Amino acid sequence: MESLIIRNRKITDQDLIFIQSVVHEHWDKGRTHISKILCQKWNWVQPNGSLKDMACRELLLTLHRKGLLDYPPPKYIPRNKKRVVNNIEVDTTPISCNISDLEPVQVKMVRHTDLEPLYDSLIDQYHYLGYVQIVGNHLKYMAFAGNTPVACIGWGSAAWAVQSREEFIGWTKPVKNKNLHFVMNNTRFLVLPWVTVKCLASKVLSLNIKRISSDWIKIYHYPLYMLETFVEQNRFVGTCYKASNWIRVGETKGTSKKGHKHLRHGKIKDVYLYPLNKNFKRLLRNDTV
Repeated sequence: MESLIIRNRKITDQDLIFIQSVVHEHWDKGRTHISKILCQKWNWVQPNGSLKDMACRELLLTLHRKGLLDYPPPKYIPRNKKRVVNNIEVDTTPISCNISDLEPVQVKMVRHTDLEPLYDSLIDQYHYLGYVQIVGNHLKYMAFAGNTPVACIGWGSAAWAVQSREEFIGWTKPVKNKNLHFVMNNTRFLVLPWVTVKCLASKVLSLNIKRISSDWIKIYHYPLYMLETFVEQNRFVGTCYKASNWIRVGETKGTSKKGHKHLRHGKIKDVYLYPLNKNFKRLLRNDTV
């Protein structure tokens, strides 16, 4: 077998023999247990020390689907893979005023709090992409004017490959693969549809940026050096990102990756980046002083 690279990990014939022995030894314990055992044996961990068991599960499944690995069937088969979000009713009385007349705006981190179900509900009901269960490291925030929710903003893992981003940073592929976790993607941004307040979106974004680094370190125990987002050209013009000093570095090609194939969907998006450290390029490239 020619060596394979799955989830940025090279798999040789010897690796495959070792993997199969681990699978057979722990066959009756199930797939999750097997992936965790393999991560421990490889010391395959995230920067915060957590096992990369989801990446390992994908690696094992890929080998199994290629006919290269004997793998136990799943112990539990969910009836519905899409998480059901319970809709929570909120006051939708229109809010239309100058930002100076709005009650003081504050941004709260709501992941793992009593407010997280409300965030999920609002995103699911009012964001054009709806709610999707986020895999991997992520944060969720809500903005309030006084006690009234006015916006939601979510962050997740950076996109795997973006040509304009790589060129702007000066990333080679090996260094990008190693340091991509230092970049976080603004996956959702929603100003609630009954709220019409000029400059509110850029204010919420700026308030969020001020605290995201400290929140991230507190939860995941490693820093962020840069933020990214993608603005669909046919829907938005990126006004709040421009007003918050994000840098437009290019646009996407209108394709998405599905498995090993790139499928064209035609939705061109502007690529915006926001450095969180003045030395972000040096840090992301591992340059020495």
